[in-house]
Order: sequence, then C-alpha cells, then structure tokens
Amino acid sequence: MKKLNSHVEHLFKDVPESEQKEAVKYEVLENLEEKVLDLMKQGKDEEDAINKAIVDFGDIEELRQELGIKQPVKRSMKKENLWYSIWGSGLIIALFLFINFYYTPDKIWFVYPTFAVLWWPLTMYFSWVRSK
Repeated sequence: MKKLNSHVEHLFKDVPESEQKEAVKYEVLENLEEKVLDLMKQGKDEEDAINKAIVDFGDIEELRQELGIKQPVKRSMKKENLWYSIWGSGLIIALFLFINFYYTPDKIWFVYPTFAVLWWPLTMYFSWVRSK
C-alpha cells in the first residue's frame, strides 16, 4: 500500500498544510485502501487492484475546490505568438530581399518565398482571432 500512500502524497503536494488537508488526505487514502481490498476480494492481484483504484479515483479537482485551492490561470500566448511570427517573417523577407538585390538585381525572385513565409503570421492571426 506504499504506492497508494505515495500517490495520495503526490496528489496533495500543491495543497498548503492545514488540518483540513490532512483529514481529506486520510479519508482519500482510506477510501482507496477499501477499494483495493474490495478488488482483491473479487480476485484481482494486489498490483492490479492498486492500479485500478488509482485510475478509478481520477483527479482531485473537486477536492481542491472544496479546500479552497485555486488553479493558476494559464495565460494565453496567442498574441505574443502573432507578434513573434510577424517580426520573424519580416526578418526572413528582408533577408530574401537583400539576397535578391545583392546577388541577382536583374531578376526579382524574392516574391515567391515571401508568399510562403507570409502563411506563418496569417495562421497565427487566425489562431489569435479564434481564441478571442
């Protein structure tokens, strides 16, 4: 049952220490142990019973809400990705422009790779608009 104990410790590692946390941890561990014993009575070996109990238990999001733990809000990077793609595309196009006019000024070919490079900021723009 060490595996259950370490699993419960891992689930509650982000939760600040409190009496309520310890009580909930004890209750969760007790429920998991009972589930394992029930599964073993049904004929499963100990390792399979422990793994099934852990999988059936799932995550502790409801318990986190009950304990008053707020999940950190993930910041969307869509706008930063858009600006990065615009600047990156601009620099790549400028490189093509320089190479074109420095080495072959009589033929204008930089336009063709420019169309390919412009897909990057275009897709980032639509991704940013869709996330709004």
